[in-house]
Amino acid sequence: MRHIVNREYYRWYSPRLGREMELLVFGNAGAKVLVFPTRDGRFHEYEDLRIVEALRPKLEAGQLQLYCVDSIDRETFYCGWCNPADRIRRHHAFEEYILNEVMPLMSNKNSHPCTIAHGCSLGAYHAANIAFRHPHLFRKLAAFSGRYDLTLQVAEFQDLLGGYRDDLVYFHTPAHFLPNLACPWRLDALRGMDIVLVVGQDDPFRDNNRHIGQILRDKGARPTLHEWEGRAHQGHHWRRMAPLYL
Repeated sequence: MRHIVNREYYRWYSPRLGREMELLVFGNAGAKVLVFPTRDGRFHEYEDLRIVEALRPKLEAGQLQLYCVDSIDRETFYCGWCNPADRIRRHHAFEEYILNEVMPLMSNKNSHPCTIAHGCSLGAYHAANIAFRHPHLFRKLAAFSGRYDLTLQVAEFQDLLGGYRDDLVYFHTPAHFLPNLACPWRLDALRGMDIVLVVGQDDPFRDNNRHIGQILRDKGARPTLHEWEGRAHQGHHWRRMAPLYL
């Protein structure tokens, strides 16, 4: 008889976002994995793509516990009718929700010392951005098929803020703020983080992944970059990546 992986649903009103937010938790113990969905994904996307099932052995063994959060990207980077300044402020509020509402829940439920930031596609950006901005909170980053420059225009992808720039855009764009990072304790935490980047050889953001890897190495960090054959930017690819790199 197959075991059922522990699954818990949470929903509450976020005062920082002014709306209801939902999330799913899978597993009982182990390293805490903060999972961000893709651009159009929801808190149940990781389950829908059967990545939770791919991680079943690690979940059942108590090695990992997943916290799959919801996305508000349609209110931020993909809200084209909104003023860019309001969009980046909304994104910053989302980070405040993660830091002050989701992560305390994670700590209260699980005292494991390791927290992993993780995501695929735009979720990889969210994971990398929060880990690089707050490296003392994370022991590991696992980012699949991500872009790490919101302003980059490549192939069919546009500058997500339409050319708008301010301090929040700068400090939420890893390719911009990381080269100038000089805070000693942040650098120490970044250098101690296990950083895993995975991208397809034909992914339009492959060079962006290589660039962010070099920036990190220049700062004394030790990222590993795995390049997969093809574009490798779909659920069946991420389903294979997750057990290898988480």
